[in-house]
Amino acid sequence: MTDLFQEPDDATPLDPALRGDLLQTWITTRADLNEAEEENIVDGAAWARRRRGGAETLLNEDFSKPLHKQMFGDVWKWAGTYRQNELNIGIAPHLIAAEMPVMFDNARYWVENKTYPPDEIAVRLHHRLTQIHGFPNGNGRHARMMADLLIEKLGGKPFTWGSGSIHDTGTLRTTYINALRAADNHDFGPLLAFARA
Repeated sequence: MTDLFQEPDDATPLDPALRGDLLQTWITTRADLNEAEEENIVDGAAWARRRRGGAETLLNEDFSKPLHKQMFGDVWKWAGTYRQNELNIGIAPHLIAAEMPVMFDNARYWVENKTYPPDEIAVRLHHRLTQIHGFPNGNGRHARMMADLLIEKLGGKPFTWGSGSIHDTGTLRTTYINALRAADNHDFGPLLAFARA
């Protein structure tokens, strides 16, 4: 049996104190957690795609936080709320509420002014969401969903994100993490390539 809170070294660690925040008592292993979250994410994606409007309708906290809740709210009590604790990644928790609106303002500006091609706008949004790391967990999956929804609003197809399961701890995950790190240094080429691989 795999411990519920055992994860790859490069994943956001789950604080064992979060066990009490699980809404499903049948979840006892990491595989159980992955299954429950994946089912919830499918429901969250369906909810998001029923929303009307253009890109501006999703580039704000009034969409982003409820999306996270729709993606994880059947599993975690804290779904849709910003984290209050320090993690091994992300900005300080007290800065999240200030940085999220700035990020969405920037993204709306990029869309309105066609600052970058559509794929790059969506990938830059994804990257910044993962940098901020606003939620206790699920940030990468939330960021990928936001990027997919944005590229669809901009007339493109959803990204393939390496064409595999991001839960893989092998080459796919390593490639993704390395692409995010390159983007941290303003090189978005690897992340753009991974998003369409």
